[in-house]
Amino acid sequence: MIVRINDPNEKRKIARSILEALTEWFEVEESREKYIADSADWIFLAAKENDDYNGFLCLKETGKDTMELAVMGVLKTSHRQGLGRQLFEKAKDVAKEEGYSFMQVKTVKMGVYEDYDITNRFYLSCGFKELEVIPEIWGEDNPCQIYIMYLK
Repeated sequence: MIVRINDPNEKRKIARSILEALTEWFEVEESREKYIADSADWIFLAAKENDDYNGFLCLKETGKDTMELAVMGVLKTSHRQGLGRQLFEKAKDVAKEEGYSFMQVKTVKMGVYEDYDITNRFYLSCGFKELEVIPEIWGEDNPCQIYIMYLK
């Protein structure tokens, strides 16, 4: 079940438990801590099974018409079970309900890291389209791929 979490402390708690279990993707502690802290201020959707959370997704406004999928994490034990897709579909519905026209997401460019190639293929399968790559955002070793989607 996908639920919207409003309590800032609960958001940080869920984000911490999931991101700390996914250090292959969130290995830089400073960045991970920033996602955890910032999640308290973002739209926060969580996947709940029984009394446990096994995934979450945060949306943040990046422009008056654009919502960004800022961070997403699904526990490895729940990979390949459709949970990421359920979180994304709910996020897309929320962004539309909130009146946004576009959704964007940033990740590492395809072909740089195998784990991120899986992430890239997931976003493409959700309907995102390549907008541009900006190496300067995260550095030459981690070129930032920006994907965008029209929501209307």
